[in-house]
Amino acid sequence: MATHKVKKNAAPAAQPAAMSPLQSKGNVAYCPPPDELDNSVPELKHLGGSKSDQWNLMLCNQVISTAWYGRNTQPGEDLDDKRAAILAFMAGVNPKDTIEGMMAAHLFASHAAAMECYRRAMLPEQSVEGKQMNLTLAAKLTRANAEQAAALSKYRGKGQQKVVVEHVHVYPGGQAIVGQVTTPGGSTKNLEAQPHAIGYAERFPVRCEDEEQKREALPVAGNA
Repeated sequence: MATHKVKKNAAPAAQPAAMSPLQSKGNVAYCPPPDELDNSVPELKHLGGSKSDQWNLMLCNQVISTAWYGRNTQPGEDLDDKRAAILAFMAGVNPKDTIEGMMAAHLFASHAAAMECYRRAMLPEQSVEGKQMNLTLAAKLTRANAEQAAALSKYRGKGQQKVVVEHVHVYPGGQAIVGQVTTPGGSTKNLEAQPHAIGYAERFPVRCEDEEQKREALPVAGNA
């Protein structure tokens, strides 16, 4: 398969020597400046999430190399369209930093691998064992893709949680239950116990069997 590298449309604006991006000189690699000193405006940040277009270019080329383009693919308009579609996916995710850029790359890689396994499982000449193996791998990759999507969503939320506080009236001597309660029929309802609605049986005096004390009522214990 012919190799392909993503190239920027235009060269970045010239920077001062002290503000130059990542450069190599012999066996020495020069690190880019920190964010507070970096005035560069990357053109591909919406694809890789980094202020360094060297990183963004490398990540995009890694993502493009994970796709399946068919056997004996020749350079042409169709191949360019497929690669442009992959970059459109990265732009759609729109990573805000390098971590999100890597997560976006993993999302596409797991998707491409899962679809390739599904394709191989459906080949007419595929054996029963091969079909089962590819479908098993595809299922695992699909679950991994869903987990990666959830991880990206959680990372973007920075672990924030929504807390809902409800106001509950609790009467003296009573208890309140607020939440989901599963009934015997299987339905789930939000129930709240209301202590003030609890009643007690009416108390009746018990007559004594002694003839001399017929007119006297014996005391009855509470809640009898």
